[in-house]
Amino acid sequence: MSVLPAQLLPDNASVTADGRLQIAGVDILELAREFGTPLFVHDEDHIRARCRQAREAFPDGVAYASKAFLCRAIAELAHEEGMHIDVASGGEMHLALQAGVPADRLVLHGNNKSTAELRYALEQRVHRVVVDSFDELDRIEALVAEGLPAPRVLLRITPGVKANTHEFIQTGQDDSKFGFGVRVGHADRAIERAAASPAIELVGLHAHVGSQVFEVGSFEKVAEVLAGIFARFQAKTGPNARMEELCIGGGLGVAYVEGEADCGIVEWGQAVRRACAAAGISAKITAEPGRSIIASSAITLYTVGTIKDIPGVRTYVSVDGGMSDNPRPVLYGSGYETFLPRATDADRPKTIRLVGKHCESGDLLVREGLVPADIRVGDIISTPVTGAYGYSLGSNYNKVPRPAVVFVKDGQARQVIRRETWDDLLRLDC
Repeated sequence: MSVLPAQLLPDNASVTADGRLQIAGVDILELAREFGTPLFVHDEDHIRARCRQAREAFPDGVAYASKAFLCRAIAELAHEEGMHIDVASGGEMHLALQAGVPADRLVLHGNNKSTAELRYALEQRVHRVVVDSFDELDRIEALVAEGLPAPRVLLRITPGVKANTHEFIQTGQDDSKFGFGVRVGHADRAIERAAASPAIELVGLHAHVGSQVFEVGSFEKVAEVLAGIFARFQAKTGPNARMEELCIGGGLGVAYVEGEADCGIVEWGQAVRRACAAAGISAKITAEPGRSIIASSAITLYTVGTIKDIPGVRTYVSVDGGMSDNPRPVLYGSGYETFLPRATDADRPKTIRLVGKHCESGDLLVREGLVPADIRVGDIISTPVTGAYGYSLGSNYNKVPRPAVVFVKDGQARQVIRRETWDDLLRLDC
């Protein structure tokens, strides 16, 4: 027997006497009836609390990594809470600007920024451009030669630190498409070139070791590697280049299933800043958390459509979503819990495989889920901790419309992204 761990639910979740789940005073089953399923439900005050923790953890500057999940409402919220916003494409930059976020609160990332994206960033005068390659330096210098303003730049350094996470979300090892490698000498060459270029205002370095990292030691190793670089170059920089900032990136892991535990944003920030101080880095320390801001703020609701019990093999429970709204299990083998919001704190003795409606045998959401024994067709079933990299990685595979997204706060619900319709799927057809 296993009851859903309460810590996997959003901060303002509660369970009524008859076992029904509420978030921020809003009945979850009523939301499913009003907005349909699949449905992402976010606890707005949970997100705001994590933003405030991030600002406490990194008082010198912190950005929300919007790739985790971005819409107008999220951009507005993060800005209201005093965070910068890390954007990884021209599209994310455009959305944030259209949401009213000032350009000087945006940090532009990307390992292959186009000339058009860089032009847009320089024209808007974004807060930072995180430069990822020598080709990007070429493009920036060409744009500045046309008369555009020189950007304030962080150079993304690949420190040669292999974080203990899935291969697809490791980014700090030597063999990476990201950044300037330390061991091959690219980092030193990039710093020397950027520091000497009149087209670039070099303000510091950036390093990111990966996503869903639980071991703070990975971040401490980054500080140790970069300390030597700071020591070599701080004395050499001039009026157009100063090593005043180290951005440690994001990647802090969050708990998704029973038995996992995360260290918390504030504790992470304290550990990182201690490690940097111990390594002799006197620059201001900034960060870019995304998953740890948004992941556990949300649950996803599905409707059970088919239950197929194969004796001696397993029970398949098919729902009205799948890999189109949460591809993480297919991409990374990610684990989730399952529960019924009508019986939130009930024992879950029955093992199921939660699968989607797509024409792929690999379309699974939860490989080994637990649910009450009386699960039935028509039930609302939920997976918690789905606020990050679900909607943002989603697709229209099989021409399945994307779900709606709802924020709940103080007993009220507001739709921040409407559900796509079948007609929406024809918008781009010529």
